[in-house]
Amino acid sequence: METHSVDVVVIGAGQAGLSAGYHLRRTGFAPDTGFVILDGDDGPGGAWQHRWPTLRLDRVHGFSDLPGMPFPAKDPQRPASEQVSAYFAAYERAYGLPVRRPVRVRSVHDRADGRLDVGTEHGTWTARALVNATGTWTRPFWPHYPGRSSFRGRQLHTADYRGPAGFAGRRVVVVGGGTSAVQLLGEVSTVAAATTWVTRRPPLFQDEEFGPELGRTAVARVDAAVRAGRPPGSVVGVTGLVDTPEVRRLRERGVLDRLPVFDRITPDGVAWADGRFVPADVILWCTGFRAALDHLAPLGLRGPGGGITMDGTRVVADGRIHLIGYGPSASTIGANRAGRAAVNEIRALLAPAAVLD
Repeated sequence: METHSVDVVVIGAGQAGLSAGYHLRRTGFAPDTGFVILDGDDGPGGAWQHRWPTLRLDRVHGFSDLPGMPFPAKDPQRPASEQVSAYFAAYERAYGLPVRRPVRVRSVHDRADGRLDVGTEHGTWTARALVNATGTWTRPFWPHYPGRSSFRGRQLHTADYRGPAGFAGRRVVVVGGGTSAVQLLGEVSTVAAATTWVTRRPPLFQDEEFGPELGRTAVARVDAAVRAGRPPGSVVGVTGLVDTPEVRRLRERGVLDRLPVFDRITPDGVAWADGRFVPADVILWCTGFRAALDHLAPLGLRGPGGGITMDGTRVVADGRIHLIGYGPSASTIGANRAGRAAVNEIRALLAPAAVLD
């Protein structure tokens, strides 16, 4: 297979990867020879292209423009997946970003000459630095509960959800305490025979909209975790859930009458140690995602607790590696800032005289 040589490889062409590409181009890295963006998807859009068709942009915490190109007027009738994918595609064209797809990175290895080998099914790219922007969508988290394999009904994750139609007349258990769980629970409850919501901890609803202050608090706590080498926690664990008019309508309908998470799964439902039992045809796991970093395993970046110690976007154990869309930058606003910060550090490492002003 062919081997390519560049200064910087960016893995992932979502918000974080495109932001990094913009700043690399702006600071003089030439497309294809100076840097390349390797994306495992078939088309533009990052994880957004895989979101469920009923998700609209007015139902997310917020969406930040990519640097240099404002997002066009948002259409409340059009799926978020379509709008964001079209925007990302236009952005790639406008800035001539060298996105190669579908190119799935299998592993990253250290070389004796100080460079990195980025191995894919389409050959190897060698690089002096690497920006990892693979996000979490490809690593849905399925928690283990006794009896899960015995369940005779259907089990699916948020990543598999494609709208409420498939739940019509079914008894559905929704597991998870995040924003997606509440959104999907609300949709499914309009067609299901019955819904049951279970969470590990009592959900915390706040009247305050998700804004700069809550955002800063969440970022600061997650940043402290990754600087200490701990795995990043969820944003909703810091911010809580916003008590929107839609949430209040769900509460009035009794949809948000939550139960603590069950102790085991049976062939035809879920059960608790105190004898409670809820029959179910479907279990919908809205249990979040984990960072998609398995391809970096050969570099040995994780500490004993499973986390990667970070200083900003830079991996402390290896200054050539930057993670964006990870930890405190796992948001559209944070990803933009992280892209700039990572390129600034890479530029200083490879050409110390030139950094972003």
